[in-house]
Amino acid sequence: MDKENKFVGSHLDEIFDKEGILAETEALALKRVIAWELNKAMEERKTTKSQVAKKIHTSRAAFDRLLDPTNTSVTLKSLEREAIALGKKVHIEFSDLSL
Repeated sequence: MDKENKFVGSHLDEIFDKEGILAETEALALKRVIAWELNKAMEERKTTKSQVAKKIHTSRAAFDRLLDPTNTSVTLKSLEREAIALGKKVHIEFSDLSL
């Protein structure tokens, strides 16, 4: 019954990497931040989902998928169009992993 925990003292990134889910968890975390930022920008500009969808020439359903924090299938092109429609600019930064 004395089963040693192989993850004691590990960083969370190490655990996710060993389990093979690091990229998935990082993408999900990033998409949650993106969705939050876009919703915040919409609130600041006092604009609706329908207004933004019309401005970027897409359907409301497609726009909802872009705002869905669990949907990580977002293209850079659609993200950039949405940011521009909200008066924002997308910045991407690469940093070192702490594995």
